[in-house]
Amino acid sequence: MIYKIFITFSILFCTQFLLAQKIEIQPYLQDAEPTSIKIMWQTDFGEEAVVYWGTKKNKLINKATGTSFDINFTEKRVHEVAVTGLTRFTTYYYKVQTGKAISEVYQFKTPPFAGGSKKINLVAMSDMQNDWQHPTKFQEVVEEGVLPYFKKNFEGDISDNLAMVVIPGDLVVTGTTFNQWEAHFFKQSEKLFSQVPVYPVPGNHEKNSDYFFKYFSLPKNGSPEYAEHWWFKDYANTRIIGLDSNDGYRDIKQQLVWLKELLAKTAKNDSIDFVFAQLHHPHKSELWIPGEEDFSGKVVKLLEDFTEESNKPSLHFFGHTHGYSRGQSKKHKHLWVNVASAGGAIDNWGEFEGRDYDEFTVTQDEYGFVLATIDPDKENPSFTLKRISRGNNIKSRNNELRDSITVFKKTIQPKTPLLVDFSKDAQPIYKVVLKANSFTSDKKDAFHAGANWQVSTTKDFVKPTYDSWKQHENWYYRENRQKDDDLTDEILDRKLNSNTTYYVRVRYRDQFLNWSDWSTIKTFKTIK
Repeated sequence: MIYKIFITFSILFCTQFLLAQKIEIQPYLQDAEPTSIKIMWQTDFGEEAVVYWGTKKNKLINKATGTSFDINFTEKRVHEVAVTGLTRFTTYYYKVQTGKAISEVYQFKTPPFAGGSKKINLVAMSDMQNDWQHPTKFQEVVEEGVLPYFKKNFEGDISDNLAMVVIPGDLVVTGTTFNQWEAHFFKQSEKLFSQVPVYPVPGNHEKNSDYFFKYFSLPKNGSPEYAEHWWFKDYANTRIIGLDSNDGYRDIKQQLVWLKELLAKTAKNDSIDFVFAQLHHPHKSELWIPGEEDFSGKVVKLLEDFTEESNKPSLHFFGHTHGYSRGQSKKHKHLWVNVASAGGAIDNWGEFEGRDYDEFTVTQDEYGFVLATIDPDKENPSFTLKRISRGNNIKSRNNELRDSITVFKKTIQPKTPLLVDFSKDAQPIYKVVLKANSFTSDKKDAFHAGANWQVSTTKDFVKPTYDSWKQHENWYYRENRQKDDDLTDEILDRKLNSNTTYYVRVRYRDQFLNWSDWSTIKTFKTIK
């Protein structure tokens, strides 16, 4: 009798044990608003989706329930719970439960409304797709990069200091391969995304997979028929725009129409000072020309037009090329920023066809992430980008600052440069030397960061004979090609027409992307 009772008890115990749910993907945060947030996780089975939450870690007195859905035509379930009734810019604690599976307690912080006065941080990184030679590189970028960087440089928990993470694509190697999502992306980032909301857009490696759109609950404010392919999210004074630059979607005219209409509305929205767009493919790529896409160029043009119309600075984050690049538009306060690689194999210098583009001042074949700090200062809002590097396979770097730029909304122009008069003697048709005075500005800490020289046969400069745009640095193939150039002179490196009058002008730019006015026009005449 005792033996039968023991067997029965053992069977019941084992059955209960075998039927106990397991959290396979720890909770991660989505679609945060000042008064709500979405929490998602995955279990091996089970329908229950419960979040317990509150403002005290040891007293989670509130309960929210949500939905569960199939992820892979098996018993595995993804759970999504919308937690509502929250207070803006407040820290909350939470844990999730499905049956007997209960998570640890995590925390998050709700966004502020527009008009807040505190600085905001976001991180941008991309292309963390698994590299078989370095299969945990993404985990390293998270756990040895982002997390310790914030612990060292900021007081408080990561959720107190980091508003969101944006990812312009290529989260996994093959988006249609189910197990890669758990092993390559979520497992390696769980210590970050359990506390900070993540907002990705699809890259080419996602292959337009249903897994991407099931795993993420992105804002559904784009075109209804293309839900979550393009969208926007406001955080304080900054509008984040997600776009789909992949084959099959970059050719849909409606995406660019939607973007143009959204930017027109944003230009008139006094609560928004900056626009940050993200898409996967570059318009130009110094490390890997074959990765370029014309669609991205159309996006850049729309963002430049928006900035020109509204005087609101903008940028676009991208990836696809596995290395960091930072550049800027010639005429506008618009930044071009490649935020890769957070795990994918580096596109090393010389490995692929590249090109030294005028727009880019820095390109590095390194792992890392980009920190954007947004200062909503009422007098002159600004944002600062910092590239935090993890180095590469040749040289390791431990969260080293490798590049930085600050852009202000308000323009304080440098002083207009003065051209040096040409001698009355006729100039040669080769190698005419142009010269201007030194850079000056009323802007504190401003320095000479760019020069634009134009030479024309007409006073209107509609079709310049010569148009040179150079910047104070040009890091290409690990060499600064602008070293020792003070940008105050220029040598015309082309043959000019003889016995011809030429008009010359120049303008200077500071490191904050502010252009001076054009100088007074000077003339010279070439020899007969």
